[in-house]
Amino acid sequence: MFQIEPVRSHGACVGETDPIIFFLVNILALFDRKEDLPPQGEATRANLMTLLSIPRLLPWLFRPAIDALFTWNIPWRYRWRTLFLLQPLSLVGFAVSSARWLFTQAYQVDYISVSSNPKRTIRILVFKAPGNENTSHSRASGLRPLHLDIHGGAFMAGWPEEDAVFCDQLARETGAVVISCGYRYAPRHVFPAAHDDVDAVVSYLKNHAESRYGADPDLFTVSGFSAGGNLALTAGSTSSRRSTIKAAVTFYPVCDLRLKPHEKPRPAREMKDPLEILAPLYDAYVDPVRARHMDDPRMSPVLATSLDVLPEKIFVWAAGVDILLQEQTEFVERVRKMIRKQREREGAARVVEMHVDETAFHGYLNLPDSIIPREQKQKAFDPAVRFIKDVHVRNGYKWEGGCEI
Repeated sequence: MFQIEPVRSHGACVGETDPIIFFLVNILALFDRKEDLPPQGEATRANLMTLLSIPRLLPWLFRPAIDALFTWNIPWRYRWRTLFLLQPLSLVGFAVSSARWLFTQAYQVDYISVSSNPKRTIRILVFKAPGNENTSHSRASGLRPLHLDIHGGAFMAGWPEEDAVFCDQLARETGAVVISCGYRYAPRHVFPAAHDDVDAVVSYLKNHAESRYGADPDLFTVSGFSAGGNLALTAGSTSSRRSTIKAAVTFYPVCDLRLKPHEKPRPAREMKDPLEILAPLYDAYVDPVRARHMDDPRMSPVLATSLDVLPEKIFVWAAGVDILLQEQTEFVERVRKMIRKQREREGAARVVEMHVDETAFHGYLNLPDSIIPREQKQKAFDPAVRFIKDVHVRNGYKWEGGCEI
């Protein structure tokens, strides 16, 4: 099981300002082996750890209201929607996405400091499936693969818990240590704030994943949904730094932010957006700075001119009923063209795959099973997990552990 440490390091902390919480965490750390606890004790510890994280969670729960009330330069068209619409919807979304995981041990909540300001932390979830570390791999490092997942939400909302179903499956079926992270959101923060946060998380994990989570930073893959797909495609790379990400799995990613949402080509079978009243917020992340970044592939991956700034292997799952389908197709075609040219020169083994679910719509994978059956979601998740697993095998790692829930 995932070990609870009495002393947290590298800027990550849980309840570090509360002596009562510190005491309880250290008491819980005494029971760092599953066999030390009776079944009811194991459940009690999981429940306690969930409750202990609540004080740190409150600022994240009410982040939209705090931003709307205390950020002076947010335009009124964003401010009232953030306060009166986004805040309640965010609370509902968190409740729905986290309810099934509340009293499980599928993941551990952590907070990591990735900036010079120690008070600004990024909330992450850490998924690590049970398994024998000595026999579940053949890679010489003796470490598990490292994976970073980035949730969607139009750069203005969302929670790491939204992707917990996929992250849990990926951790169990591949043995990877899966990190799901948050980032700064619009309208308070505009481009490139979220990108900078993800890059900072990547840098932190490259430096600390081995000692802190038992994960191999040299076998690093990423995934992302919608806006998170945009962040995943550009994670850890700049125009002057080559990407070291082995693979990216993206679900209906945003690939071109040069156009406003209402300017994007409409699909043949368009669905009415039930959250259309929030539409101005969809563009709040890039609209104030779009003119200065029209040629920036970090904002719009479709503009990438070199494979060096992209993950080595890319998987794109698209929805047929989505205004983003055309830009996703253009991105894949552009990457394929660059791959063909590179193969002619170097024989490099880069791959880009694209799959389209013609009947699906944007965001469907994050809806409850009562609305979108799990079987339909698995049509996207299963090939994505196989894609990552194949990357692991090609890099000398074979998972033989795991357990099904």
